[in-house]
Amino acid sequence: MSLKGFHIVFVTVSTLLCVFLALWSFVLAPERSGMITALGVVGVVGALLMPVYGVYFYRKITRIHL
Repeated sequence: MSLKGFHIVFVTVSTLLCVFLALWSFVLAPERSGMITALGVVGVVGALLMPVYGVYFYRKITRIHL
């Protein structure tokens, strides 16, 4: 698998895991605590930033034809 293909898969899986973490934290967690809320915030931030990184990487890699 090429570097470009690996990154596309990695960013997709990481984004889905961040979405699951946020969903679990805010909807499915059995009890509410500060740590669970912090994990939810991290999940939301990750779910927003990972696709931004993916687009940045994809544009950069296509510019250098790798």
